[in-house]
Amino acid sequence: MSDDKEQVFKTINKLEFYKLLTKYRLIQKEFKEKFDVNDIFSNSKIYEILIANSLSHNLIPGHSGSKDAIDDNGNEYEYKHYKKSSSNHTWTFNDFSDTTIEKLNLCSYVVFAHIDNSVMPPNFDWCYLVPGKIVSEFLKKATLRILNTRKMINISKNNIENSMGVNKTFISSKSNGRYSKWINNIYEICSDMEKCTGVDQLLTSNKIWEVVVAAELNHNVNSEQGGRAGAHDAFDKSGNVYEYKVSKNYSWNFQDISDNVLNKYLDDKSIILAVVDKENTVVKAIYEVNPKLTVKRLKEKLKEKSERFALQNKIIRRLQVSLSKGDLKLLNANKLY
Repeated sequence: MSDDKEQVFKTINKLEFYKLLTKYRLIQKEFKEKFDVNDIFSNSKIYEILIANSLSHNLIPGHSGSKDAIDDNGNEYEYKHYKKSSSNHTWTFNDFSDTTIEKLNLCSYVVFAHIDNSVMPPNFDWCYLVPGKIVSEFLKKATLRILNTRKMINISKNNIENSMGVNKTFISSKSNGRYSKWINNIYEICSDMEKCTGVDQLLTSNKIWEVVVAAELNHNVNSEQGGRAGAHDAFDKSGNVYEYKVSKNYSWNFQDISDNVLNKYLDDKSIILAVVDKENTVVKAIYEVNPKLTVKRLKEKLKEKSERFALQNKIIRRLQVSLSKGDLKLLNANKLY
């Protein structure tokens, strides 16, 4: 995306927004009651629903740390996906470890899915269906060459076809799958909410929660990801920019905090720390903290972590620390909600 795209503030019709949010809550409540799966709007969960719907799988409750789905024969599946619009046309394994690689042996198949998001609702149109044991063996060998401490690896189509010996499977979309009704309803509301807020790709990652918080603060959330226009999460009517951290508890995670990232925070008017109840789609608390104090505290915590790891002869795999409820006083936090 262009780095010089102008930010234009949009006044949100709050009455319309909260009506849509009420519909949103009802869908989530129905989905939880019928399928025992909640928080269907976070962490790109919608794409797992799309994949499961087309493959006639049952979703397994939970997000990270569990298998994604199971079929009627008891086979368990791990889902990986990328979108057609993505700049990275590979499937990523983040923060892999010997344990996570070994767990793939217990997985019947890994679904490496392609999502065509040039249409609405998006279409799951093809995939590679690879036995978990084959993926595990590939990763055991391939990760020996990984030097980055974060331990991240991308798997390409060539890796799957040439190294794993699996060919592409084309998928026929289902309009009458077990999740079709909810998929259509979700995207109908999402489309209306995007028009109301001016924010695109609301169901990607956790952007929906930034929008819910921004509505309370009269901010606009950036649709852009990266570049100058997308360097900050939100902005206000006067053009002031903000970093958002939204959590379901009083612990806010700051990942990959290089000096460049920390310096970027200093451009913010403030850093917003919010707590939301994702199951019931309500904001519980919003705090505003000073960027300079926050950067200072993050550096302190990163140093403490480095010293602690050094004593244990461990290497920090990722520049990542969290701010807790106890840090709010140190940061002179101002409660906004």
